[in-house]
Amino acid sequence: MSNLYAKNFSDADEVKTPPKARVEVVKLNNINASKLVLEPGWKWSTCIKPTVGGDSCQAGHVGVVISGSMTVKHDDGSEITVGAGDAYYFAPGHDGWVNGDEQCIVYEIVEGGKDFGPWKHAH
Repeated sequence: MSNLYAKNFSDADEVKTPPKARVEVVKLNNINASKLVLEPGWKWSTCIKPTVGGDSCQAGHVGVVISGSMTVKHDDGSEITVGAGDAYYFAPGHDGWVNGDEQCIVYEIVEGGKDFGPWKHAH
């Protein structure tokens, strides 16, 4: 078994298409890397919540914004806007939405073979 892994998103292990989003997941041993393309008008509470339920997204996210912009508001009222070139961490318990009329493209990585809570149910 190799200790080196590489896989292109064009050959994704999983492709998910919840409303106004496309998520391509590649599995690298015990790590999942995801490319998320979020369309203008995408918002967790209107596009994902109806499928997974709950009051807010209960997954933590670590990623990098490639293009576009999104805002995330935590349940405690704190809010942050991230854009191209920003690395981010969003703690569980938040809503998020794409700003403006440009796609927001982000890459996220999660260890342990876990799936992002909202994405594992949204096909």
